[in-house]
Amino acid sequence: MSQGVAWMLLLASGLFDVAWAVSVKYAQGYTRPGWTVLSLLLLAGFVLLLGRALRVLPVGTAYAVWTGIGAVGTVLLGMVLFGESASVARIGGIALVVAGIVMLKVSPS
Repeated sequence: MSQGVAWMLLLASGLFDVAWAVSVKYAQGYTRPGWTVLSLLLLAGFVLLLGRALRVLPVGTAYAVWTGIGAVGTVLLGMVLFGESASVARIGGIALVVAGIVMLKVSPS
């Protein structure tokens, strides 16, 4: 597998992670069966995709980028879907995480 494909898998895994986090919220402590099943499927999906990407990508960089995607995406969806705070400090924190992801992606491994 090429590095480009591995990065695409990592991105998809990060997006699955975001969807998983939101599905956990909607599952309400795993008391809602449909959301619970979706949550478990998303969990399996992001682990599978992350594992595939790590066959090619350096683990430190890939894991940090994956975590950043999950964190930023989940914070943004928390703001949109659940009315969580969109304060200047939180937006600044998101910008710093995104800057870190970009730096890791473009720097030599």
